[in-house]
This record gives sequence, structure tokens and C-alpha cells, in this order.
Amino acid sequence: MAKPLTSCDMEIRVRYDEVDRMGAVHHSRYWVYFEMGRIEMLRRQGVSYRDVEDAGVYLVVVRGSVRFRAPARYDDVLVLTTKLEKLGQVKIEHSYELRRKDDGVLIATAETTLGCVDRESNVRPLPPSVTYRDP
Repeated sequence: MAKPLTSCDMEIRVRYDEVDRMGAVHHSRYWVYFEMGRIEMLRRQGVSYRDVEDAGVYLVVVRGSVRFRAPARYDDVLVLTTKLEKLGQVKIEHSYELRRKDDGVLIATAETTLGCVDRESNVRPLPPSVTYRDP
């Protein structure tokens, strides 16, 4: 078994529709950013999440927490670091760190646990395609 990819950085530019009336990124958008990080981590392993779902495998968020540290604003470029914390037989744990690129200010930290289920929502083992093996 190849060594798992344990960290993935990606840039995100804040779009106008992601901010609230105060000009800060709305709290609901952060969960989308974290999902983008997980999908990018899979992609860099050579795995398409679309293909995983087409095979009847779904990774569902069963736990999540976020701590907001500073606001992100329209047109900020953010750097999201997604880390693989634990890979079990039926679940994956990630942590996230979101920073503003130009000054390094910490915007948010978060953690999620994903469970692996089939089309009927029955728990199932993680398939080899999503275990973050090096290509």
C-alpha cells in the first residue's frame, strides 16, 4: 500500500456572492470551502469523486466543527490547507486551516469526520479508490 497523501493546499478567491451585508464571508460558505479541499485532495490522488459516487459509494459528513478567527472579505485570496488526520475502515477525519494569502492571517480552523455509506445509507468499508494512496 502506498503512503497516503496527508496534506493539500489550494487557493480560493472570495466571490461577491459569498459575502454578507457586512462584507464578510457568510459562515455557511466555509463548509463549501472545506468540501472543496477534500475533493481537491482526492483529485490530486487521481480520483474523481463523481466516479466514486457513480460506483455507489458516498462520503457523508457525520461530524463537523469550525472556529472562526477573523473575517474573510470579497476578493481576498485564501489558502486552504486540508489535512488527513485519521483514516479508518469506514471513516475519514480531516482538519482544515484557512489563511488569507497576502498577510497570513488565520481566518478559520475546522475538523470533519466523514462516514462511508452505500446508496441505501448503510455503513460500508472505504473502497481503495478513496484511501488517499499516492498514484
